[in-house]
Amino acid sequence: MKEHSLIKLARKSIRVYIEENLVISPPKNLTKEMKEKAGVFVPLFINRRLRGCIGTFEPNHSNVAEETIYNAIASATQDQRFPPVTTAEIDSLQLSIDILSSLVPVESSQELDAKKFGVMIKSGEKVGVMLPDLPDINVPEQQIDLCYYKGGIKKNEPIEMFRFTVKRLF
Repeated sequence: MKEHSLIKLARKSIRVYIEENLVISPPKNLTKEMKEKAGVFVPLFINRRLRGCIGTFEPNHSNVAEETIYNAIASATQDQRFPPVTTAEIDSLQLSIDILSSLVPVESSQELDAKKFGVMIKSGEKVGVMLPDLPDINVPEQQIDLCYYKGGIKKNEPIEMFRFTVKRLF
């Protein structure tokens, strides 16, 4: 199966950063998808096990290509749940890219679907996020509980809840 151009860009970004400590520039001829502005998450896996995942809800860069470059590097080197990816691991990485839609406020889990929507919960500066359609996450309540946990949010704290969709690339 042919790798999507954004996956190739993310993979190259990780390799060059880890091997040469350089951040690459986006390609000169951007595809329509790369020119858009959107939040992007870059999950990394080795043998189907999560190895890193960092992303942005709102774009921090001028386009999806740049967002992908910086978030791929962050997933490989700054996810505090894991040690940085090593040179020896680069060829074993499986990547996907989730390009996020805008956030839509929701009032309850009734407006969610764990397979269709991702969830973000905010309480002040604390934020917890779960992407949609993840293995072993089948109902919105699981997503919500994990958002509380990941965000360090207590159940009695006031929250804002949002849903979003993703375009997932492999």
